[in-house]
Amino acid sequence: MKLTSTVYKEGDMIPRRYTCQGENINPPLKWDEAPAGTKSFALLFDDPDAPGGVWVHWMVKDVPADARQVMENSVPGKEIINSWGYVRYGGPCPPSGTHRYIFHLYALNVPAIEARDMQEFRAMADKYKLAEATLMGRYKKS
Repeated sequence: MKLTSTVYKEGDMIPRRYTCQGENINPPLKWDEAPAGTKSFALLFDDPDAPGGVWVHWMVKDVPADARQVMENSVPGKEIINSWGYVRYGGPCPPSGTHRYIFHLYALNVPAIEARDMQEFRAMADKYKLAEATLMGRYKKS
């Protein structure tokens, strides 16, 4: 699988629109080549450079197997509580410096997962993962 966006490329700066200094909405995403046996997708957006450890900005489970994109400012499945304690997308908002932000798309061999929090989400994504694709962007507050 390959995960891409029409608004930034791998390693580029994420446009302000999709951050806490902009509209704080999710960017559009696309993928292709889902492996045989894919029954759903799960999506994770995190900041591995956060001072206290990995900070999760967005988690979405139970994305339909026939999906091949996430439209801008949309929810393609069921959202799970993020590191801020919200059940919604939270855009890049680093406290200092430039951080990396990574979308992880998991093709799963089950139609749904029962994850209710970050730990369960990660455990189930690892357990049922057929493939994973990532897209990394960077952001620094102005």
